Amino acid sequence: MTDTTRTLIERWKTDKNGTYQTWFLWPERLKNFRSIRRGIGAVVDEVQAGTFGNAYRGSSLETVVSSIAEQRQIFRGADHAFLWKPKLRIPDIYENADNQRAFAKLLHTCNCCNTEQEVLSAIHQLSSHGIKGLGPAAANLLYFIHPTLVLPFNTAIVNGYNALTGSNVRLGKWDHYLAMREGVLAINARYRELLSNDLGAVAGLLFDVGMGRYPAPPREGDTSAVTAWEQDLAKVREEASALVKQLQLGRSEDATHTEVQGWLRDLGKSLGFAVWIATNDRSRTYNGGALSEGCLTAPPASLLVAGGDTVPLIDVVWLNATTLEVEAAFEVEHTTSIYSGIVRLLDLALGSDQTTKRHLFLVAPDNREADVRAQLARPAFSRVSELGIRYVPYTSLREHRENIARFGVGIKPIDAIAKLL
Repeated sequence: MTDTTRTLIERWKTDKNGTYQTWFLWPERLKNFRSIRRGIGAVVDEVQAGTFGNAYRGSSLETVVSSIAEQRQIFRGADHAFLWKPKLRIPDIYENADNQRAFAKLLHTCNCCNTEQEVLSAIHQLSSHGIKGLGPAAANLLYFIHPTLVLPFNTAIVNGYNALTGSNVRLGKWDHYLAMREGVLAINARYRELLSNDLGAVAGLLFDVGMGRYPAPPREGDTSAVTAWEQDLAKVREEASALVKQLQLGRSEDATHTEVQGWLRDLGKSLGFAVWIATNDRSRTYNGGALSEGCLTAPPASLLVAGGDTVPLIDVVWLNATTLEVEAAFEVEHTTSIYSGIVRLLDLALGSDQTTKRHLFLVAPDNREADVRAQLARPAFSRVSELGIRYVPYTSLREHRENIARFGVGIKPIDAIAKLL
């Protein structure tokens, strides 16, 4: 590779429609790590207890993989590798108990270990079983456990790596994946100041190259070839209209998410509550100022739950202005993973000794009610019903928030416009 690769990375990082800007720097991205790890732990627990079953649909694995697949464009289709294909009998982890346990051992080991050697050893052990249909796509699960050690995996990332390096990595083979990982680590080290120790960044670059959004730089060093490539690179920002619309929609969705957080912030303050805004959303712009303006500047003790390190990432929390105990917590699920939001609310509800009741709400567009109900119906959330998590449609919040702020007292007005699930 030549320094054209540096040019490629620099152009890619500043592209507002590339995966670096739209996914890697996406504030919601980091919120999902904790909940996905919890989901992986649930898969392991069920396999070890012999209750996992022999079907993908409705399983804890479907829940966590679906959450990964919701991580914007780079992980779309992540669930395809785990869908049960009965004619091919793959992936062979639903009907073969030994294979199922070997898969769970990989997840458990990686969930508990800290070193590269342990992760690679666990992968080699799984590979030695030769489980039909269970290949490097499993790395997408491991990435959310060890983002600095494990490279995400899909067809586009492989195609991007082959185009950038001239390699011939093949899909579905663990030895090819591990060889690609070594090559990617070398690229990441060489351009470390432009990328990140989180391998999601370089994976995003490879994904965009593999999708044809960016042409790979020529490797032969031909001056005319480099000039032609630079001309092609200059045209990258002119995307197909469908992709432009898709990415513009994503940015609009982020803005709406912030807007709803702003509604809840202002409403909580009007009702006399102290308000906490999610740690990674505090600097977002709302109504000409920071979203966290007028809110608590540090998470109170009631949000510092043992084993619940993402509780301060709950979108909006209302607290008693005197005691700072949690009165209500809101997860805004515009398009992001409903699963992750539920996990954060459960961590809050089940992880502390607070004796007063907390009111828990999922706030989402009216057309996502079916999605909310479907997630809460999963066996993984069997305790949700006793906690009384409610659903607040956007329309109800938009129509009633001003009257609630003017005439309302306490939590009752919000309970009145929410639906019990």
